[in-house]
Amino acid sequence: MASLDHIVIGAATLGEGADFVEALLGLRPGPGGAHEGAGTHNLLLGLGEGAYLEVIAPDPGQPAPARPRLFGLDDAALLRRLAARPALIAWVARTEGLDALAARLGPGGLGPARPMSRGGLSWRFASPPTDADLGGLLPSTIEWVDPARPPSLPESGCRLLGLEGGHPEPKILAAALAQRGLSQAMRVGHAPVPRLAVTLTGPDGRPCSLAST
Repeated sequence: MASLDHIVIGAATLGEGADFVEALLGLRPGPGGAHEGAGTHNLLLGLGEGAYLEVIAPDPGQPAPARPRLFGLDDAALLRRLAARPALIAWVARTEGLDALAARLGPGGLGPARPMSRGGLSWRFASPPTDADLGGLLPSTIEWVDPARPPSLPESGCRLLGLEGGHPEPKILAAALAQRGLSQAMRVGHAPVPRLAVTLTGPDGRPCSLAST
């Protein structure tokens, strides 16, 4: 089974991503680090109850990675979009049994697991194939090598109030989430095109919404 781990905001640069989050929530995300060999780096902001917000961008200090960057950050159309403005691009679910979940879902369900690390943190990460992720609404899945050690982030006062997924066939999305034990993680509804949305609050308690489309 799985639970929500974090939401992902893509940006052309980390500076632009930090400015975007500060304008949205009134608080800048803090240092994360480089994903060596993966061609990306990030900033982080705690959202309480073990959840957090990640700003991720291609890392100009690294050579082009041997494997595609996470969250489609090699895709030309996405990069053009992020050059105009940072955007909500994905969410990530946490599990303590990645291999068991992958076996239960069958080939292609979670995608291949890849080991990753940053500083003293290590994890395994799997992203569903783009032809099976229901328009980006199914999450990538993370398994922390030490389950007690997801990023330890300072209290920000920001909170994640809700995660929503709109899809032309919401019953298919709901069933796929149920297979992963994530029925309670996302509110599912109908939308003409796939649409991921979150509701957040800043330290002042003011709610704000952010959507992928």
